[in-house]
Amino acid sequence: MKMEVIASPRSLQGTGASRRLRRKGLVPGIVYGGGATPQAIELDHNALIQRLRHESFHASVLTMKVGDDTSRVLLRDVQMHPYKPEVLHVDFQRVAKDEVIHVKVPLHFLNMEMAPGVKFGHGVVNHVMNEVDVHCLPDNLPEFIEIDLGEMQLGQSIHLADIKFPAGAESSQLKRGENAVVVTIQTPGGGGAAETEEGEAGDEAAAAATK
Repeated sequence: MKMEVIASPRSLQGTGASRRLRRKGLVPGIVYGGGATPQAIELDHNALIQRLRHESFHASVLTMKVGDDTSRVLLRDVQMHPYKPEVLHVDFQRVAKDEVIHVKVPLHFLNMEMAPGVKFGHGVVNHVMNEVDVHCLPDNLPEFIEIDLGEMQLGQSIHLADIKFPAGAESSQLKRGENAVVVTIQTPGGGGAAETEEGEAGDEAAAAATK
């Protein structure tokens, strides 16, 4: 899904200038990286809010137009008002076609209700991760990664190494040797294997103390 961001150059900076922009329905921001000088920008608040509601806007290479210039960017930071649905500031990073990027990509879990551990074992799906840090070239960046839970049994876990990453994309954690747990199916109210082992150790210690 191709998304476009329309922005204008921002000449005035500082707290007071940013406050005046917001009163006009604009959001101050900055675009940096790509070997070019950082540029202060301003964007329409309502249009930006609409974009931010799309999951893919947070994990896709976007096309940004600032005046007559067009560049490919990633959304890197959004500062929100503490209690109002108002964007205070936004940061974008330019990306080059041949430069590896690191992006957190959302995980989509499929067939949860069909998993034997849920359907027959009455287990509960525990999402340890809802997104995964991926590094790849911009053209290989997936909008999301699907994980099929259709064959998961009660007590089973899926780790990063079990996920099929799209061609050209890799897990940053796996590259560091961290094969973390992504999702498990547990007994309702249970804490999984780790808690069971701790419980058994505690029972043994209690039994020893009474001897």
